[in-house]
Amino acid sequence: MGIHGGDALMNKAVFLDRDGVLNLALVRGGKPYSPANLAELQLAPGAAQALSELKALGFKLLVVTNQPEVARGNTTRAAVEEIHRAIAAELPVDEIFVCYHTDGDGCECRKPKPGMLLEGARKYNVDTRESYMVGDRWRDIEAGQNAGCRTIFVDAGYEDRNPAQPPDAQVRSLREAVDWILEECRKGVTR
Repeated sequence: MGIHGGDALMNKAVFLDRDGVLNLALVRGGKPYSPANLAELQLAPGAAQALSELKALGFKLLVVTNQPEVARGNTTRAAVEEIHRAIAAELPVDEIFVCYHTDGDGCECRKPKPGMLLEGARKYNVDTRESYMVGDRWRDIEAGQNAGCRTIFVDAGYEDRNPAQPPDAQVRSLREAVDWILEECRKGVTR
């Protein structure tokens, strides 16, 4: 289903989940939660360096994040936007795409649906078949697969279900995910 062009030169991207990938998730009872405000935001160790290495290889870095706590009334759009400004100030990301819906809203943007990835791919002229999705939840992996990306699961040991189809790689951190992508690039792995 991915977006790809004929002979036109297209970009490659690394789509990144936010919570549990770029920043540390708040884990309560084995389940991950988003920071509700800037005071709770803690970037993943080494995130800036790891993402800089991807940028140096020409990857677009597109964040795709579900933020249903806004619809549930547990935080505000303003708080989420403040967190995103802080992330964009510290990390070399090109754009942050956000779904504020819950499952019950039936939108096309909430992962595992690929809407945010496909929007980013259209906007940045990205070939999803040459791109990666890095996430720490089954929704991230399935969204990446639904968009035609290679997928990397950051296993944080949550009490959560597994993706329907296994990811291309399973790692323990953003640093390990980036190292895997760099190795794939060195090997010249394409589809």
